[in-house]
Amino acid sequence: MTTKPKVAVIGAGLGGCVAAILLQQEGYSVDVYEQSPGFSRLGAGIHLGPNVVKVLDKAGVGDRLIQTGVQPEAWISRMWDTGEVLCDMAIRDVSVERWGAPYLTVHRGDFHKVLVDAVAPGAIQFSKRLVGLDTKGGDIGLTFMDGTNATADIVIGADGLNSCVRDVLLGAEKPRYTGVVGHRSLYPRELLTNFDMQDFTKWWAPELHVIVYYITHNRDEVYIVTGAPHPEWNTESSFLPCSKEEFVETFSGFEPNCRHILECAPADGITKWAFYERDPLPFWSEGSVVLLGDACHPMKPHMGQGAAMAIEDAAMLVRCLKETGDDVATAFKLYELNRHERTSRVQATSRYNTWLREETDPSWVFGYDVFGEPLRTTAAA
Repeated sequence: MTTKPKVAVIGAGLGGCVAAILLQQEGYSVDVYEQSPGFSRLGAGIHLGPNVVKVLDKAGVGDRLIQTGVQPEAWISRMWDTGEVLCDMAIRDVSVERWGAPYLTVHRGDFHKVLVDAVAPGAIQFSKRLVGLDTKGGDIGLTFMDGTNATADIVIGADGLNSCVRDVLLGAEKPRYTGVVGHRSLYPRELLTNFDMQDFTKWWAPELHVIVYYITHNRDEVYIVTGAPHPEWNTESSFLPCSKEEFVETFSGFEPNCRHILECAPADGITKWAFYERDPLPFWSEGSVVLLGDACHPMKPHMGQGAAMAIEDAAMLVRCLKETGDDVATAFKLYELNRHERTSRVQATSRYNTWLREETDPSWVFGYDVFGEPLRTTAAA
């Protein structure tokens, strides 16, 4: 019996956890190295489109997430100042029939915990910040900031926007600040007085937007995320606290229903986050080291597909390893060939922030099935 390669996944985020789960299902020995000291329930919402839920079903966590998150009735887009409906797309009643799985909104921390719990016990090691890779020998040597070392046959860089694995492959280069920030607030529904909020709404202005939705199965937590111009970001931190005065004033011209939701947010806990991008990379792998997710194609969050692309990447990577019988070089080429065009298209669409502003068919995103998509073996002409 041939021994499967030993895999090191760098980063226990959403894409890294899904990669670990799917690899373990295929019999790989997997260690996941995470730089943070432990799991925490970060206060943010996340969209899980049908394209992602198909992967999560394969990972064995789909049903649990359906019981954790919300299946929104519709995606509603409105004009910022009048509230006029621009798009009212049914989701809950058509998602399974049209796209093969439900559409969910969920608390990112709740989602992350479901994934962490599904990784084999003991596989995730916390407080392991990668600082070096040695690819010159037979095994890949990993060095961590705490002075410890490890080896692996395959290294998967799922370590996000400021990926150390990416820097090793391509050289250190800071991501590009886009000139846009997103404000975030999460608060109990009981604070949303005298208002019956719909499951999901996005208000659109020429350079601003506000998105609100529920993120828990009982619809007892309201999540707000925005987009607004912000000319400079002169800090290494990815987010800063934001005063309620700045938060409300930024969107002062928006229609009354939107402003009411903003004004109900408690003053403590409002933050603003910088949006970054990178240009498409010249390659995603070298030798037995490969990248996925934000490590190779970070994008603005305007489609709600950033984490989805990382999760799809993880599934396609495992599929290609299985397809090639662990011929790593061929698997990695096949993986990039079958992911580059899709992630680049999503990255570009996210940049321009037009997704579902008006009625359109989203099937090219939601209907995608990473396990059923025919594998391309040559680049498109």
